[in-house]
Amino acid sequence: MAPWKLPLVVLAIVVPVAAGFYAGGPGAGVGAAALVAVGIVVVAVRERPRGAIGESPSGVDRQRLLVVVSSAVEEPEAIREIVDAAARTRSSSAADPEVLVLAPAQIGFLDRWASDLEGARREAQRRLVITVASLAKAGVTAEARVGDEDLVQAVEDQLQSYPATEVILATGDAEEDPAGEAAAIELEPRLRAEFRRLVVSGPAAR
Repeated sequence: MAPWKLPLVVLAIVVPVAAGFYAGGPGAGVGAAALVAVGIVVVAVRERPRGAIGESPSGVDRQRLLVVVSSAVEEPEAIREIVDAAARTRSSSAADPEVLVLAPAQIGFLDRWASDLEGARREAQRRLVITVASLAKAGVTAEARVGDEDLVQAVEDQLQSYPATEVILATGDAEEDPAGEAAAIELEPRLRAEFRRLVVSGPAAR
C-alpha cells in the first residue's frame, strides 16, 4: 500500500465509529464499528493479489499466443499485428504455434441486476466469431473461448491451463473502454509472458 493511503484508511475506520458514539451513544457507535468491519472484510475479499501472472516463457514447452478481446478485432492493421505475432512464434519453434482467442463475458449493470447473463455471453461470442473469422481470412487458425467477466481475472484463469508465451490484449481506447485501459495498465507489469496491447475501433464490451 502506498504510504499516503494509510492515513486515509485510518480516517475511514475511525471517523464513522467516533461519529456514531458522539451522535447516538454506545449503541450507534457499536453499529458503526460493525459496518466498518463488514466493509473491511468486503474490500479484503475483493482485493486481487498483485503477484506475477503466468509462467516464464522460457519454461513453456510450446509457443502459444493468447489474444484477449474486449473489442472485436477485424481491422486489417490489427489483424496483421496478430498474424505477425503468430509468425514470430512459428519461427522460434519447430511446432506450429497455438493461437487462442479469449473474450470475457463482461456483464452490464442492468444485466447483473436482472440476472441476465446470456446477453453478455452472446456479446462475447459475437466478438469471438468476428475476430476468429478475420484471423482465418489472414491464414491464422485460432480456437475461441469465453472467459471471466473481469479482463485480468480472465487472463489469469486462462494462463493456468494455457501457458502462453505472448499475450495480446485488444481493447477500445481509454474513453470508450475504461475497463480495457485499466486491465492493460495492470497486466503489463504482472505478466511473465510478452505483452502487447492493440487499440481497435468499434464498440467495446459492456
